[in-house]
Amino acid sequence: MATTTADISNGMCFRMDSHIWKVIEFLHVKPGKGPAFVRTKLKNLNNGKIVDHTFNSGVKIDTVRIETREYQFLFKDDQYNFMNMEDFEQIGIPEHMINAPKFLKEGMKCIVLFNTEDEQPMSCDLPSLVEFEITYTEPGLRGDTATNAMKPATLDVGVEVRVPLFIEVGDRIRVDTASGQYHDRLKK
Repeated sequence: MATTTADISNGMCFRMDSHIWKVIEFLHVKPGKGPAFVRTKLKNLNNGKIVDHTFNSGVKIDTVRIETREYQFLFKDDQYNFMNMEDFEQIGIPEHMINAPKFLKEGMKCIVLFNTEDEQPMSCDLPSLVEFEITYTEPGLRGDTATNAMKPATLDVGVEVRVPLFIEVGDRIRVDTASGQYHDRLKK
């Protein structure tokens, strides 16, 4: 299915240079002098690399039809193993296809993009906010909630993030998987 650069949108997938690319960001630019163009940030779904690319306006692109399906993370061996929640089919996904593999927890539901032409998984996206329990952090200071000071804390998946000083061991927090940063503390 051929479309042009005027149809580019976030999340769109297309084939270019024998690879499949996903649009992360785009901007249509119409300068005062010269022809219009589209500036994009693309993710190569074959190897996970992110590149900036500029298209001339009106260039034809070969879009790829994709489907999103909900899968549950099971375990990690040489790759990450997921199960389809409807038919219980299991698939393995390499690490470079997952947007934040360090935050995966057993039982977590993720969205997997599939190329409908060959039924191959192309990428796996975690939820934008994920809950974790703090397993280790230095003691905080009582009443010190007004400052923006941060301290390191270890999550129950073994990842270290920066949290506010009032966070203690046993607290449950939410982390933004896109940035890897603390989002908020959950009520006890």
